[in-house]
Amino acid sequence: MRTGSQILCTLGVAVVAVSILAACGTTSQKRGGYYKDDGPSSASFERLSKIPDAKPRAEPLYVRKNQPYSANGKTYTPHTRVMPFSQRGVASWYGRRFHGQFTASGERYNMYAMTAAHPTLPIPSYARVTSLENGRSVIVRINDRGPFLHGRVIDLSYVAAWKLGYVNKGSARVEVEQIVPGSRMN
Repeated sequence: MRTGSQILCTLGVAVVAVSILAACGTTSQKRGGYYKDDGPSSASFERLSKIPDAKPRAEPLYVRKNQPYSANGKTYTPHTRVMPFSQRGVASWYGRRFHGQFTASGERYNMYAMTAAHPTLPIPSYARVTSLENGRSVIVRINDRGPFLHGRVIDLSYVAAWKLGYVNKGSARVEVEQIVPGSRMN
């Protein structure tokens, strides 16, 4: 017959074992990675490499899309004009799971277009995004809001992230620079 302390000890060991197994299950996903079905099903890398960067041009801003808003308990105040802006942080990307859904601008998301989501840059506007890991750079059109998780600063379309070389990692350190159409930065 077991004593009360032996039973508690056995239960304690079981709880620790279950905790370790649960932790192993959650760490089997890649940190900063992506859902395995989120990338393209049969995209040709040659085809992706031929997709041109967005072409910055002056566009009227969507007044209603640049109003203060809240997401996940935090309030954001978007810029109401295109002006010089620079920010460093972590970029992520979004792919097939959002392909065809409406963006904040009212346009449909296209994972093969050079677009991005930013919490405060004006909609629509343009930004140069440069990987701080490999120096590659792309120009994207901001047409959506986000990201709102994990302190990330921008969500790029699948193809933009592929061109920067971080699709398989899921995220990368980048610099985001607002492009003012007609400026030297174009």
